[in-house]
Amino acid sequence: MNTVPALLTSLSKSDIISSDFWASQFSSFTPANVLLVLISALITGIVISLVYRITYRGVLYSPQFSMVLIMLVLVTAPVVMAIGSNVALSMGMVGALSIVRFRTAIKEPLDTCYMFWAITMGILLGAKQYVIALVVVVGIGIILILLSFVRFRHPNAYLLVLHYDLVAEPDIESELRRNAHFRRIRSKTVTRGGAEMTVEVQLNNRSDIVRNMLAIAGVHDATLVACQNETGA
Repeated sequence: MNTVPALLTSLSKSDIISSDFWASQFSSFTPANVLLVLISALITGIVISLVYRITYRGVLYSPQFSMVLIMLVLVTAPVVMAIGSNVALSMGMVGALSIVRFRTAIKEPLDTCYMFWAITMGILLGAKQYVIALVVVVGIGIILILLSFVRFRHPNAYLLVLHYDLVAEPDIESELRRNAHFRRIRSKTVTRGGAEMTVEVQLNNRSDIVRNMLAIAGVHDATLVACQNETGA
């Protein structure tokens, strides 16, 4: 019964309190190095979250996901520092990650790329590759920002929902030909009381078409909704 306390006592005296134990701990990890890695990871995570905020084109921006990107860099960097060149720790980390199951669904495919970007930056900072990390975070950030603006040089895609009388359909088609660069009927319902039509359109000025539609005799209401499919496919 006294074996475990005696073992802990001998361990604390021979290992924990000894100078050799602390010398081995601080031989490769000094408080300054750990602090430098954490500060670098924090700054890098903030940069990634800012790029994500600038380039986000979804319907509802989630600040929590930006926090997740920052935490991914902060968590990955110390783990890589601890592993270093130790093969045993590397195999243990691979085994631990193999049993983890992430059940949170990723709504946007681009969000997955940002998560891999954050993990990659954490690995680079944990390996103390500061120059490579700086080049990677700046280069990828600039590329993503430029790509986000290049994509929006094309007309934006919207869903136009109309409720109207059938006699107004020729005027609606004429208005669509004048203002829409691309149009495709997604759905059309005809009843005795009128008709409902959903059209995918690409517009430069989204306010004019709604106002012009309402000016047509027989159109009861017009609704314009942002469409996730910006390529018209």
